[in-house]
Amino acid sequence: MKLFKSLLVAPAALGLLAPMSATANELNIADFTDYSSSKEVKSISEFNSEQLAITNSRVDGLETRINNFEAGSFSETTTASFNADFVIGSMENRHGEEQLSAAYSFQMDLNSSFTGEDSLDVSIDAGNAGSTSTTTFLTFDELDLNDNGDGLIVDGISYTFPVGDKTTLFVGDSVDGSSLYNTACVYGSPTDTMDDCGLASSALDAGAGTAAGASFDIGNGFTAALGYTGNGSSTSGLSTKEGNDSYGAQLTYTDETYGASLTYASVEGTDDTTFMGLNAYWTPESSGSAPSISFGYEWGDPTTAKDSTQYFVGLQWDEVGPGTLGVALGSTGAITDGEEETAMYEVFYNYPVNDGMTITPVIYTKEMAGTAADQTGILVKTSFSF
Repeated sequence: MKLFKSLLVAPAALGLLAPMSATANELNIADFTDYSSSKEVKSISEFNSEQLAITNSRVDGLETRINNFEAGSFSETTTASFNADFVIGSMENRHGEEQLSAAYSFQMDLNSSFTGEDSLDVSIDAGNAGSTSTTTFLTFDELDLNDNGDGLIVDGISYTFPVGDKTTLFVGDSVDGSSLYNTACVYGSPTDTMDDCGLASSALDAGAGTAAGASFDIGNGFTAALGYTGNGSSTSGLSTKEGNDSYGAQLTYTDETYGASLTYASVEGTDDTTFMGLNAYWTPESSGSAPSISFGYEWGDPTTAKDSTQYFVGLQWDEVGPGTLGVALGSTGAITDGEEETAMYEVFYNYPVNDGMTITPVIYTKEMAGTAADQTGILVKTSFSF
């Protein structure tokens, strides 16, 4: 802000010099001559007081304009954070043969507070790393990076605010309806499938349009949360029979070494489905050779179709050398009863080079149903945060 103000003052001051020079020419030059010859020190009040008043008035006016501009300028409560991801690697059998490719993903998050406790959040991103990209020969959709192209777009906007001491509410668009959930999982996977911690459907992910939710601090380690997503249109509004709406709830207990959460969701669609998800984790009391353990299991009950299930187990060592080592296995998604079960396995190592740069190599294998060949990915992601 000081630099911005200085840039404003500089041209304004230059503009002020011109009238000041004209004013100086209008002063009584004889007064300076008398001073030079007599060596007497004269008071500035002996000069033309009217001209000095004009100059002072211009200076005061300039200061007032600068102060007024600053008061209505960029909010001092607004912060911005930036993330850039670069990935290179290959995925065997992704397109029938092993290929090497690279891509990028960029995201800018703006956060503003108006009361000191609320938060207006806007996410703006770009990238060519996903399945819809037309500029990258090899897609990196498993890493959940941005794929909307090189043009920046608003990817999500939400407003979060407290109500009393124990309740928090949020509303938004293109954000997760489960934004205020506290799922009991401490596994930090770089891949999208394992990062769900076994909750593929009951977490109310972004993409349905309007979102809203609430969280409640029950006390003694217990929290509860509600979530909603809806996609209204010109022919169907929100929370109507014609529209597709999803409702969810979660109850969580956490302490220093273990936690558990139970998640429920009712998802409307071609076949309305009810989902239940159970998650739990355990962490060692002190860092050492023992890893943390995270577990997730979800089952779905459609109105007419067969039930589905999915599972996840992840082990994470937080101090392996300078970084974090993770190993996980789980289903590739919701598996319908009677269909072939397919699983995914992964190993990753998260290495922080410094406070703003992290390198994460990851190796994974995804089993494919039927006669399709299994997919194997060997990737390295470099992330910058600033």
